[in-house]
Amino acid sequence: MLRWLIVIFLALLLISWLRPWLDKLGFGKLPGDFRFKLFGREWYLPFTSTVLLSLVFSVLAKYL
Repeated sequence: MLRWLIVIFLALLLISWLRPWLDKLGFGKLPGDFRFKLFGREWYLPFTSTVLLSLVFSVLAKYL
């Protein structure tokens, strides 16, 4: 369980860092990706994008 929490946290962190590049590809605008402003800062929670990228990497890992 702890391993999955760490993986999810790292995936969210990585996607947040790559957000400008991923925005050009359409990620972050999927249903389930949340953006909101709180305390003067824009927060980004890419739940759907994370699941989608996880599925892609899982399929690649299984077949390569």
